Amino acid sequence: MREIILIHANGEDRPGITSLLTGVLAASGVDILDIGQVVIHDHLTLGMLMALPESGESTPVLKDILFKAHELVVSLKFTPISPERYENWVSMQGRPRHIVTLLARQLEAAHISRLTGALAAHGLNIDTINRLSGRVSLAKPCAARPACVEFSVRGAGDWTIIRKEFMDMAADMGVDVALQEDNVFRRNRRLVAFDMDSTLIRVEVIDELAKRAGVGDEVSAITAGAMRGEYDFKESLRRRLALLKGLDASVLQDVADNLPLTEGAERLINNLKRLGFKVAIISGGFTYFGEHLQRLLGIDYVYANKLEVKDGRLTGRVVGPIVDGARKAELLSRLAEREGISLQQVAAVGDGANDLPMLGLAGLGIAFHAKPKVKAGARQSISTLGLDAILYLIGFRERETLG
Repeated sequence: MREIILIHANGEDRPGITSLLTGVLAASGVDILDIGQVVIHDHLTLGMLMALPESGESTPVLKDILFKAHELVVSLKFTPISPERYENWVSMQGRPRHIVTLLARQLEAAHISRLTGALAAHGLNIDTINRLSGRVSLAKPCAARPACVEFSVRGAGDWTIIRKEFMDMAADMGVDVALQEDNVFRRNRRLVAFDMDSTLIRVEVIDELAKRAGVGDEVSAITAGAMRGEYDFKESLRRRLALLKGLDASVLQDVADNLPLTEGAERLINNLKRLGFKVAIISGGFTYFGEHLQRLLGIDYVYANKLEVKDGRLTGRVVGPIVDGARKAELLSRLAEREGISLQQVAAVGDGANDLPMLGLAGLGIAFHAKPKVKAGARQSISTLGLDAILYLIGFRERETLG
């Protein structure tokens, strides 16, 4: 079998190093079986797995490339690879891979240590590590974007246990950790659907209406219980709406004009639209406010409950079927079908128990600043950062985004 050698090259990065080193190998008819390169702070690390021609000898090739490396002020390390070890490496391809995404306001060594320690404890191997967030100046401190590092992980493990360990880490260290299967759908999301209240906006609209009706405390208590999954959503909505009966409909515009967007919402949606995504609101809230956000942010679809108004006042009812958890999942499925995409190409974001069916159906379901029950039921969660952190979970680097 042909002689196989792994070459590691290290040195100060500059244009032409890879070209000149591979030029030497080309002159000897070498085949490249694998190649990888990374540059950190202008320092190059290059790896090449080469196979010599059947009749070739390694000594002249290694001598020539060592001479070239000396000219380039690059250090080289050679490692012979046995045929058995090489074939074992080849047989590993196609095995499941996962992407672990670490997000933090500021990245610390302790974060990396705990995450990688958990992976190692489960016998998982890290193939690559990439920084998705931008560079941070120490000379000019500013409110920089969150730090994000992505790990490509290979191996089989008990992902339920690993996910639980990541959730514990997130809670202990004030970070977010996402675990996704690395497949073609992860890199090809086409639709993102949002819950509205306490997700796309920082408030529950029905609570804001209740304050103006003088029943704020009573409605807020029912809302909180419904989001925790303590009440049936339909019944809780009927109870809350009944308390709003008679409220002047002119209040709706005042509430809409003062809706506070969630941190990162505008940046996220602007980038999603720029990148060709479809964006939807699927909410147990109300169409009046969803359509207001649609005009403000350029959202494509809005599905929510329509408040019934007669003689300029709320009747305390909605028109048509109530959008509860089951209805959200049904609407998401219909929307994917309408767009001609797989549900695996859909991301869904929500905070309440009534969002869980939708989050479970989507290829990427994200519990956003959610209640414990919802975080435990969703595959992914973001609890410390803004909505624009979702760009990293989809796989975009900061340099690929705007704003």
